[in-house]
This record gives sequence, C-alpha cells and structure tokens, in this order.
Amino acid sequence: MTMQTGNGNRETGNVGRREFLGAAGAGLAAVSPALRYVSRFSLPVSRISKVGLQLYTVRDLLRTDFEGTLKKVAAIGYKEVELTDFFGRTSSEVKALLDGLGLSPVSMHFDYAKLPAGLDAMIADAHTVGLSYITFAWIDEKLRPDIDGWKRVAESLNKTGEKVKAAGLQLAYHNHSYEFKPLQGQLPYDVLLANTDPKLLQGEMDLFWITDGGQDPLAYFAKYPGRFTQVHVKDMGPGPGPDHTMVD
Repeated sequence: MTMQTGNGNRETGNVGRREFLGAAGAGLAAVSPALRYVSRFSLPVSRISKVGLQLYTVRDLLRTDFEGTLKKVAAIGYKEVELTDFFGRTSSEVKALLDGLGLSPVSMHFDYAKLPAGLDAMIADAHTVGLSYITFAWIDEKLRPDIDGWKRVAESLNKTGEKVKAAGLQLAYHNHSYEFKPLQGQLPYDVLLANTDPKLLQGEMDLFWITDGGQDPLAYFAKYPGRFTQVHVKDMGPGPGPDHTMVD
C-alpha cells in the first residue's frame, strides 16, 4: 500500500494475497490492522492524502497475469503503485498499460548490484515510466561486512544520488532489519544516514522491518525530520523466538 501524506511523503505497504483477491468489494478494510499502526504518526502536519500499492506484494500474480493483476489493482481503487519489476516487458509497454488504467508509478525498486554501470539504464527507465524515485532495497551481505563497508556503501549512494538528482529524480533507500543489528558497537542504519547527504538519499522506511529489528520508527522520524519521504506499511505476525513473520 502506498500513501502520500500532506507534506508530500508517501507510504507503501503490503496487503495479503487473499485480501487482494477479495478486496474489490471490501476496499481498504483488509489492511485495517496496518492502518491502525499508521494512525500513531499521521499527525495533522503529515496527513495521508493518497493510498497506493507496492506491487511486490502481488509479484506472483503479476508473473502469471501481468495485465489482469494491474487491472484488479486499479479496480480496487488504488491510484499509485511502486514497481518492482517489468516482468519481461519494456518500460514503454509498462508505462502505456499503467496510463490506460489510471495508475501512477511513484517509485521502483532497482538492483543496487548493477551500479555503477547500470545507472544510466535505470534513469532512462525511470523517465520513461514516469517515476519520482529510484529506490534501492537490498545491499549484498559481502558489501557490508563491517562499518567501513557501510561507509563505502554510503559513499556509493552519495555519488549515485548526485547523478539521480541531476536527472531530475530522487534516490531512496528501503531498509530491512539487518541494518539495525549492532555491528562494531554501531547500528549500520545510523552509519548510513550519518554518511549520506539527505538531499541525495532519502529514506523509504519499512515499518515492519525496523520494528522486527528492535527499533522504533517514530524515534527515527523525530530524529531525522523530512528524511523519510516514503513508508512501507505491512502486517506483522508472530515468528519463531524473538523474530516476526511478514504477512505478505
């Protein structure tokens, strides 16, 4: 689910497959548990004005029926989406389909491993589809073995952010829980934020993953005002031991 708040922030989250298939008549009722959590921080200065869907949620359905699944997304009433893959189609083909359904693609998750050589292609696709954000959602473990590794990632994201900004787009980073596991006495996520320029790298805060990592998203919103312009909202279930299960 993607939401745009009154100050321009967007929030994106997941709705389960069963809920998705039955949501045409039920609207957003299926994701009300997640929305109860959103209410904790939807203050007057940050009201949610638009709701959309992170298409990663329905990736298996898209893989088997791309056009039909997007039609269902539009029929439910979503206006904004976050892409995760073109599923064998060109960016122009995806753009035409989204336009025909009245769906606005705000962001897309791209592959960090394809940097730096693949950045020009990412930017070109982003322009073709009409994105506002180029977002990275995963850093390979071998690139982040220690704090120095995270500082190198930050340097790479700053350089990438400069080129993305020059192209009229915004770079963003989507967290998981590994960024909140202490490393050499520090939290990698804090290191990443401290070593990147907010104008070049904004945050797409995943509320499930930061909570799974034992941290409070509200504390980060307060500490870094304006840094998080996208937010993922998804349901959480019990998991083994201290872990949680992402309801996807």
